[in-house]
Amino acid sequence: MKRYGIFGGTFNPPHIGHSILAENMREQLSLDKVIFIPSGVPPLKESKGLLSAEHRLKMTKIAFERDPNFEVCNIEIADSLSGKKSYTVDTIKKLYDLYKNDFVKLYLIIGIDNLIDFPKWKDPGKLFTLSEVIVMNRPGFTVQDVDAEFSEKAKYANVPMLEISSTKIRECASAGRSIKYLVFPEIEQYIAENELYKKP
Repeated sequence: MKRYGIFGGTFNPPHIGHSILAENMREQLSLDKVIFIPSGVPPLKESKGLLSAEHRLKMTKIAFERDPNFEVCNIEIADSLSGKKSYTVDTIKKLYDLYKNDFVKLYLIIGIDNLIDFPKWKDPGKLFTLSEVIVMNRPGFTVQDVDAEFSEKAKYANVPMLEISSTKIRECASAGRSIKYLVFPEIEQYIAENELYKKP
């Protein structure tokens, strides 16, 4: 049976922190690969300032497909282009169908801030029957903040506490400050060439 990690996000933009965390999870969980899934229109996130699906998918591929242990799946982007909202529980069901020939077991990799928001997610309890829910620590959040119904079912993983975020990178790019070493050089070049995150 193959073991695949699912790592979702807006990737607006993807950065080296995502790669570090994904590789850390791949090693800790003995995963065969990590699948990055850029979201379409996230139901619980403010879409203001969200780049087009096309730009985010291109950057996600540039950032992660360099690694043979990583894969990028456009399943949620495809939903958004047809006008649908994507919900994690539905995405996981589709992934089992997509990888049915691999006899796969899926590991949903999320931050503890996501687990805190689980009561707002669609059918969150079902996620624990469809996958192993692996929760990464994040600065400023503790398990005491999580609904007991979900905290007891999740499994926890310690990962490096990285002070790198897409928000900070967007702020730097918007202000004309350097984002060197926060993203891969090709992403830095893509952002510059396409004049992304510049103030209107």
